[in-house]
Amino acid sequence: MKKDDHLSPPQLFMRFFRWFCRRDFLEDIEGDLNERFDQLIEEFGERGARRRFAWEVLLLFRPGMIRSLDSFPLLNRPNMLRQNLKIGYRSLLKDKTYSAIKIGGFAIGIAAFLLIALLIQDETSYDQHYVEKDKIYRLVNETSNPDFNIKKWTAFPAQTKQLLEEDYPEIEVAGRMILRDWYLAGDNQFRKSEETLNNYEDDFAYADPEILDILEIPMLYGSREEALSQPNTLVLSKRKAEQYFPGEDPVGRTVVLNDNPDRLFTIGGVMDDLPNSHVTFEFLITLVDVEFWRGEQTDWCCNNYDTYVRLKPGVDTEELEEKLLAIRDNYMIRYFEDREDSFAGVLRNYRTFDLEPISGIYLSTETFADKNESGDRRIVKLFGLIAICILLLACVNFINLFTAKSANRAKEIGVRKVVGSLRFDLIRQFLTESILYSGLSVILGALAAVFVLPYFNQLIGKELILPFDSWWLVPGLIGLAIVIGGVAGIYPSLYLSAFRPIDIMRGKLSTGSKRSWLRNGLVTFQFTTSIVLVISALVVYQQMQFILNKDVGFEKDQVVLIQGAYTLGDKTDAFKQELATLPMVEEVTNSNYFPVAGTNRDGNGFWLDGREKIDDSVGGQAWFVAENYVSTMKMELVAGRNFNSKMASDSAAVIINEAMARKLGLTDPIGKRIRNYRAWNVVGVVKDFHYEDMKQEIRPLALFRGRGSASVVAVRLKAEHSSSTIAAIRNVWDEFMPNQPIRYDYMDESYASMYEDVHRTGNVFTACAGLAILIACLGLFGLSTFMVEQRSKEISVRKVLGASVQQLFGLLTANYLRLLLLSFLIGAPVAWYTMHAWLENYTYGIKLVWWFFAVAGVMVAGIALLTVSRQVLRLSLSNPADSLKAE
Repeated sequence: MKKDDHLSPPQLFMRFFRWFCRRDFLEDIEGDLNERFDQLIEEFGERGARRRFAWEVLLLFRPGMIRSLDSFPLLNRPNMLRQNLKIGYRSLLKDKTYSAIKIGGFAIGIAAFLLIALLIQDETSYDQHYVEKDKIYRLVNETSNPDFNIKKWTAFPAQTKQLLEEDYPEIEVAGRMILRDWYLAGDNQFRKSEETLNNYEDDFAYADPEILDILEIPMLYGSREEALSQPNTLVLSKRKAEQYFPGEDPVGRTVVLNDNPDRLFTIGGVMDDLPNSHVTFEFLITLVDVEFWRGEQTDWCCNNYDTYVRLKPGVDTEELEEKLLAIRDNYMIRYFEDREDSFAGVLRNYRTFDLEPISGIYLSTETFADKNESGDRRIVKLFGLIAICILLLACVNFINLFTAKSANRAKEIGVRKVVGSLRFDLIRQFLTESILYSGLSVILGALAAVFVLPYFNQLIGKELILPFDSWWLVPGLIGLAIVIGGVAGIYPSLYLSAFRPIDIMRGKLSTGSKRSWLRNGLVTFQFTTSIVLVISALVVYQQMQFILNKDVGFEKDQVVLIQGAYTLGDKTDAFKQELATLPMVEEVTNSNYFPVAGTNRDGNGFWLDGREKIDDSVGGQAWFVAENYVSTMKMELVAGRNFNSKMASDSAAVIINEAMARKLGLTDPIGKRIRNYRAWNVVGVVKDFHYEDMKQEIRPLALFRGRGSASVVAVRLKAEHSSSTIAAIRNVWDEFMPNQPIRYDYMDESYASMYEDVHRTGNVFTACAGLAILIACLGLFGLSTFMVEQRSKEISVRKVLGASVQQLFGLLTANYLRLLLLSFLIGAPVAWYTMHAWLENYTYGIKLVWWFFAVAGVMVAGIALLTVSRQVLRLSLSNPADSLKAE
């Protein structure tokens, strides 16, 4: 036999169409094809003629039998597409309920997928805007010490920046920031120097001038080189510049912080709006000539600065990390060795340094950094999996319903084949219809996403927009419509168009369940996904309830936290006394440290007195509090006593928590002495209370008696207080601080805000579980409707032979119950594994118990049975004569 290379294009296509269409009459038009090919050679040359010929024969194939060249000119293709669209439109209107289920279910899935994809896109966009992001890194401490709860953190001594620039030629520039609430970093009272009314502002940070360059901060006014180059200068954001200096260039203007006119700050520049970043700030205060205490800039004792570097091109970061250990060996260790401090050995044995790429900081959950915006790579991946599952559910639903309903069109296909339609025409017709349906679904889904987006933003606490002007969104939606439509239409088009007309007309083609295994598999997938999501939503909800209702070791209800109270200065005690006279106030205290979000933290090392040169330090928090802090917070003293200002010895008194006593090995701590920067006498032990989120174990803590002003005044109200109490507190504040509006929070709300991410995750899980069940039940309703149509005569015969309604109901629902059981057996282990891994993030949490799975299984099964029962009961109760009268 000759190779195909020796055949002309007309002969090649004739051979192809004989196989594809099984039509001997094609041989009759071979002459026409040869003539057309010769015409194309004259017009386009041999190479162009081959392409043109293939295009005309494959794409312009006209319905009916080909008899001449008039069958495939270019002008006939729009008529053919118009005809297919018209048939698809009529098919859509013929069964409105079925069409609505197909299109609506898919549209819901598209909308949910778009919204979750938008959230994922936002989460992964952080710190991706830097031109030189591959050269920008954050310096990170890492320890392998098993006694340390935190394994990675960002704080470094002040001198680190200078050493990086002087001793490491691989580093182009280095800069420091202080983002946590410390001195003027955090929140302040702010006003223009010529005004008297203070305004509360947060998101202040300290920064070296080099930070503007390293982080590529765009400047509207001023320059990166000069904006922070002078002492007592600051830059502010575009938003704040428009608020305080509308329509003008504020560079050179002076402002006052915390009502201290003796120290004016000069505005050195205005920052443009920043893209998504792990660092957020509205004001940057220069670190030029800043020394927080004498010797602070040259001392290796304290770690307060986040340090960023930009490397020169081609630097090997692993080699540089090894070289950076010289800072540890030559400076940090030597500092502690000179003081005969055993911490030198801890540094030598466990401490290393990492260079963390700036593009990966936001989604890193391993590194501890104060006041950083952060996400969770695991949650983003989980949401991505949920989005894919929702989309797959909708696609499976659409494909399942389309293929099931297409089987009812067998006689239509037989008639069309008899009158001359080719298999290719039928395939094209089915594909056109399915793409039409999927296209409508995508359009409705996009519109639904636009409508729901404001509510979705409230759910997740963001301000997202659908980027229809981006290059990827609209083409992606079009591609999705074509792909899903093609997949949905390919099975019925290939399967049904392959049958001979005589077999179809004689009824040899079953329209029932020859491919029921495929539909059953798709239904099982839908309900497996639904069960996993329902179990996950239940677990997240129960964990959130556990967090909010657990005994945290103090009473967070009925407490008002007055913020910004440090400006009271020496009027603090008088203000507290005045508040205490209000009839609805139970007790008043103040501190910079409270066990809720938004207040200060201060990590220190502690030893038993006299063993600081022998033992490793115990890491813990050091909080300075008012004398009545413990009683106001209603913390429980398990040993010893509270502070007593009348005892002179209490100037060196400390109250520790149980975790501190355990870590220091104190079984009877009262009267013992501990040390950090000085020696303290233990006078009391407070029961462990949660001052961080429950992902972390309760760590050691020491309370020291402080005096004077603090950033927060806490007012505990009596249980029977009225709304007028807040007005009374406001009046007292206005008497003391007439130029500063009062600002307050409720402690229980501040505590709940520590778990906003958990709350948002639970909301998303709940919404997705509801959508999954809705989509699955829409599909189940459609399939049950199809099943009722297919088995109506069978059920009528069974009723005539004496079958009861109960027997018929059991017969028709038995298959769905088997599928639901199979879905539960698959979904329950998947949900257990997923949620067990999620709960491992929490030191304190719930246990996975059997009823989570039982409730989810019963809920999904109940909803599914309710969905199919209407159709099943309608068929079971129908008159058999209505179905059998045509027989």
